[in-house]
Amino acid sequence: MLSQSSLLLIIASWFLFFVFCLRWTRAKKTPVDHPPAVPGLPVFGNLHQISSLPHRSLRALAEKHGPVMLLHLGRVPTVVVSSSAGAQEVLKTRDLTFASRPDSSLADRLFYRSQEILFSKYGEPWRQMRRIGVLHLLGQKQVHSFRKVREEEAAALVARIRAAAGGPVNLSDMIIDFTSDLTCRVALGRTYADAKGCGSQLRALSGEFMELMGLFPVRDYIPWLAWIDWLSGLDGRAKRIGLEFDALLEKVIAEHRRRKLTAKIDADDMDPVDILLSLGDSNEDGAAASSSSNISLTMDNIKGIILDMIVGGTDTTTATLEWAMAELIRHPEEMTKVQEEIRRVAGPRGEEIREEALEGMEQLKAVIKETLRLHPPGPLLLPRESMETTELQGYCIPKGTRVVVNGWAIARDPALWDKAEEFLPERFLVDSGAGALDFKGIDFRYLPFGAGRRGCPGSGFAIAALEVVLASLLYHFDWEMPGGMTAEEMDMDEVFGLVMQKKSSVILRGRPFKD
Repeated sequence: MLSQSSLLLIIASWFLFFVFCLRWTRAKKTPVDHPPAVPGLPVFGNLHQISSLPHRSLRALAEKHGPVMLLHLGRVPTVVVSSSAGAQEVLKTRDLTFASRPDSSLADRLFYRSQEILFSKYGEPWRQMRRIGVLHLLGQKQVHSFRKVREEEAAALVARIRAAAGGPVNLSDMIIDFTSDLTCRVALGRTYADAKGCGSQLRALSGEFMELMGLFPVRDYIPWLAWIDWLSGLDGRAKRIGLEFDALLEKVIAEHRRRKLTAKIDADDMDPVDILLSLGDSNEDGAAASSSSNISLTMDNIKGIILDMIVGGTDTTTATLEWAMAELIRHPEEMTKVQEEIRRVAGPRGEEIREEALEGMEQLKAVIKETLRLHPPGPLLLPRESMETTELQGYCIPKGTRVVVNGWAIARDPALWDKAEEFLPERFLVDSGAGALDFKGIDFRYLPFGAGRRGCPGSGFAIAALEVVLASLLYHFDWEMPGGMTAEEMDMDEVFGLVMQKKSSVILRGRPFKD
């Protein structure tokens, strides 16, 4: 007969065996491991390993630690995804779980407490604003309605280059003028270039704004060192730019309100500011509401959405056009191919390229797609935040974790792209393997405008502008480096910000083309 101690030992052994089996079974069903962590420093974590070009330093770290890795940026755990499969899981499979944005002190100070589309937390207010953007401001119908504006501004750009009589021109400055005037006419109703200093003020503000949004405020990652942001001048710059932009938006809104009081505006003549203000009259607590819908906007919402359109529409288009022209200068055989196509399809049509002719310009579209692959406007997609504990590529991602998708690294992944570092527009022609790829985030090898719920709602407008102005530049002029410089001397250095821009201006000589 078993002794009491032996019986207890058997019972304990069976109990431990049962617990082990239960834990082993659960471990098979749920992820318990966190992504591989990149070793860092106490307090600072991995901040010292992020260079002034974060997309490049993060790719280098991913090559060592894996396509899904965990960094600690100060106190902020951040998962960086550098694979197509991981991006698909974040932006599609678990899109809702990762649909929110993390806190950002810069976004709060510059984008009206993040009460707009880009940086707002996920929830009903954001869904309302996104719905407004898609249905009333940036939908296909609205994009098409601004066709004439795009054609006119492209023709005005051509006229300014012609005025240089074949001499060297700062094409970057001229492109900035084009995108600024186009965005203002579309978003604000007029260019503001005729107002004293207003046009140049907006262009200067937009550039500084984008640069500022690419910085890493110390207060967001190590709060007790927030004084460094004051000492470095970051706080002062953010305050100044925020106040200057707010003064400009106040002026724009006041003008639209005066116009509404003095003249009846037909629905077809309403610009985005009119539409936002028409959702309802401001009441005592600053809210605007529409009696015909459940939409409710505060004045911060209205200003924030207008600001989204200005900074998003100006710098994204400017940067992509600069990169496209720089790459074509460096690859004259590609320049010749696309010019021959444009001139054949467009024919002798005078000063303006008509948008209906663009449909037949497959080489032009391929050049734009390849430019966006090598130089995506946002190399790091805007960060997301997990709203609940979830799984990502087999790893456990706790609630509140920041997730960053390195779209730049994915677009240059040699496992996904043949000759990934080379400019080869032919890869995007219809008969090529990548020819069917578009800008809508359906294929996760190619994410120039993001994907999912937080994908860029203005991609359609950006592409329409890119196509007509690039076609106009290549139709009317033969381009070359000035002063006997060679194409190899074109500077291709980058500046990281909310949009990745060229570090130096594109200075070229444009000789008018004659049939």
